[in-house]
Amino acid sequence: SGEAISNESVKAALGDIVREEDRKKPYSDAKLVKILEEQGIKIARRTVAKYRDQLRILPSHLRKQH
Repeated sequence: SGEAISNESVKAALGDIVREEDRKKPYSDAKLVKILEEQGIKIARRTVAKYRDQLRILPSHLRKQH
């Protein structure tokens, strides 16, 4: 809807999504963008990567647990 959403609330949503993901199949940054869009948050993949780094969340290939 084009509403401005604070970056802190986007980071909180991102953290929640990653916390609840399947550890065997963690979400890629592109998939995180799609999930956030479904929640009404329009964001670029680069921004997701930046926020993920700021939250000290590893990339998906390093979050994967066997």
